[in-house]
Amino acid sequence: MTDKYGAEEIQVLEGLDAVRKRPGMFIGSTDARGLHQLVFEAIDNSVDEALAGFCSKIDVVIKKDGYVSISDNGRGIPVDIHPKFKIPAITVVMTVLHSGGKFDKNAYKVSGGLHGVGISCTNALSEHLIAHVKRNGKLYRQEFRKGIPSTELIVESDAQGTGTTITFSPDLTIMETSDFNFDTLSHRLRELAFLNKGIEITLIDERAEKSVTYKFEGGIIQFVELLNKNKKVLHPVIYFDKTKDDIRIEIAMQYNTEYAETVYSFVNNINTQEGGTHLTGFKTALTRSLNNYAETKKILQDDVKLGSDDMKEGLVAVVSVKVPNPQFEGQTKAKLGNSEVKGIVDSMTNDQLSTFFEENPGVARSIVQKCIDAARAREAARKARELVRRKNALDISTLPGKLSDCASRDPAKSELFLVEGESAGGSAKGARNREFQAILPLRGKIINVEKARLIKVLQNEEVGTLITAIGTSLGEEFAITKLRYYKIIIMTDADVDGNHISCLLLTFFYRYMRPLIDAGHIYLALPPLYKVEKNKKVQYVYNEEQKNKLVKELGGDIDLQRYKGLGEMNPRQLWDTTMNPVVRSLKKVYIEDAIAADELFSMLMGDEVEPRRDFIMEHAKEVRELDI
Repeated sequence: MTDKYGAEEIQVLEGLDAVRKRPGMFIGSTDARGLHQLVFEAIDNSVDEALAGFCSKIDVVIKKDGYVSISDNGRGIPVDIHPKFKIPAITVVMTVLHSGGKFDKNAYKVSGGLHGVGISCTNALSEHLIAHVKRNGKLYRQEFRKGIPSTELIVESDAQGTGTTITFSPDLTIMETSDFNFDTLSHRLRELAFLNKGIEITLIDERAEKSVTYKFEGGIIQFVELLNKNKKVLHPVIYFDKTKDDIRIEIAMQYNTEYAETVYSFVNNINTQEGGTHLTGFKTALTRSLNNYAETKKILQDDVKLGSDDMKEGLVAVVSVKVPNPQFEGQTKAKLGNSEVKGIVDSMTNDQLSTFFEENPGVARSIVQKCIDAARAREAARKARELVRRKNALDISTLPGKLSDCASRDPAKSELFLVEGESAGGSAKGARNREFQAILPLRGKIINVEKARLIKVLQNEEVGTLITAIGTSLGEEFAITKLRYYKIIIMTDADVDGNHISCLLLTFFYRYMRPLIDAGHIYLALPPLYKVEKNKKVQYVYNEEQKNKLVKELGGDIDLQRYKGLGEMNPRQLWDTTMNPVVRSLKKVYIEDAIAADELFSMLMGDEVEPRRDFIMEHAKEVRELDI
């Protein structure tokens, strides 16, 4: 470091240097998520061709040699000489940021990516990339190394048809991994196939010799049916597809008998996780049309007034809009900001639903009754929340067997361990660092929130204790700013009951405190499975593979202890293996695929037994550690 700071210290990153220097700004991260984003950027180009009406088939292949290829039968990236840069257009697209057809409404009327950095980012972060283009009866080829052209654009052969194939391997001097995950890619491709009905998308994994093909003629109708697959539904899927002012609105919705809301919104195939004007328009129209129907048919009683929250219970919906010029709030494109979209979605949804309800009175009445039940339960839940709030966190700390708080009042430095049972709780209290570690023993299993309405959830003593200890409240009153611990660590026994308790807690956090997961505050502790002792030297191992390797290395007379419960460890052992921040291992809980997560929670924790049994049968051979 020097004090010198003049014009010569000002760096200008040219070409793709900015992407290689700061990859996280462009693809989010350099870990597994970023790796798959490189694939998605190439796939999105193919899907944009489908949106434009020029592509009907996309093939993605994970190759044995570490490469991935993405092929489509679209128009093919242009190969003629660019008038400004005087090089082939494909070279411009692959090497110049903010280039491409997405900025020209004549080339792409609707597109997901308007920043124009997609495929050039994939190229920049690839060790080797090969672009094949079929156009003009020829097959063209150009290769790149770390974003820089390593060959000229050449004609490789004659060819029929049109299309683009991008084949690349990640640059491991920047990317942390090259392990492409079949399920991660499969979930996104399935989602794209739902959102673009009729398009055929195939994923092939040559490493494991497996493949899957998605093609949904019913589009988002089948999407909603999938989301409700393990639930009892009240009516057939309500669906409409309308266009106004070049904005296409496609909505599918269906109520089930359960209590969670499952609504996904998309703009030009992008999952807008934070919603936006299109989702606001849909929910406003849904509330108004249901209220109008209920009032007109005199279904409402004097003590009930339906609000927007009453429409949520059991609602499963997919809201997909195609917008010529979407304005997203933030680089992540998680929220749509176009003000004109709200009014269009609102008026069209209200018109379509009002007509549907008049033509299907039986369905309309069943939905309204569901909403009335929800309204009464919401009022009861409001009173229960007030009761929980009155039992503030300071009161809980005085109760025997409940929260043993830490001394620190700085949430960023504080940890809360959720521990199964009194025995483990006692060990944890003895092991902890009182300065920053709090312990909350849970007596038995909390209620399964997947099967219960909010009022029942709030009446569960363990849930009430948990809510007040965490400090954020939940539902309408949830406030992450009131979080008392930035690390909430689930620490349970390594047996069937312990795993079940972990699942119940994760279901609770997912359904009622999901912002804590999204913000990275929920963790799983990883206590050891075995203590291995020889000649008074003790070592701890955390899985069967480690144990077998260590036993083989040590040989001879070994004392092997299998830990089934945290209570079997004394406080010293628990601190040394599981609670000491210097040596412990934690798993951060995050949601890689919200749709897949919703499916899994519904299946594993819901009412329907048969799907759960099928899942167990299908995955039984994958179990590595089974405690009976």
